[in-house]
Order: sequence, then C-alpha cells, then structure tokens
Amino acid sequence: MSDAPESAELEVGARVRLLQAPAYLKSADAMPMLRPPDLVDTGEEGEVVGLRAGELVAVRFRRGAFLLERRHLERLLS
Repeated sequence: MSDAPESAELEVGARVRLLQAPAYLKSADAMPMLRPPDLVDTGEEGEVVGLRAGELVAVRFRRGAFLLERRHLERLLS
C-alpha cells in the first residue's frame, strides 16, 4: 500500500487521455448540463483544469470542458 492516494496522480495542468467514454458527458460550467458522449472520442487527449469533490475531474478537450470520473482517464507523461 502506498502513502500517496491514487488521486495525487492528477493535478491541474496535467495531460490526460480518455480511456473509456462515459454514457453521457457533463459540462464543467458553473451550471453543468448533460451533453452527448460523442463530443469527445475515446483516446482523445485533454488538460486537467480542475479537481472536484469525490472522483470528478474537470478536463478541457477540443470541444469543451467536461466533468469525468478519474477511472475514465489516464495521465500522460510529459
């Protein structure tokens, strides 16, 4: 068991890749809206723009910023 939680892997500014598309996307706006999942392709790269409560991460992709669960993301090495 490691001392650092798995959530320490992601930080604002980190580059990530979408491993698995969720059933729907939720925008990372002040008033979130549900969006169709085809706005972000599996394998698309984005940048972490915010960490939210629980396992949610705000990620900016080419078609907008969305809230995703950490399990759907893979951190890319710089």
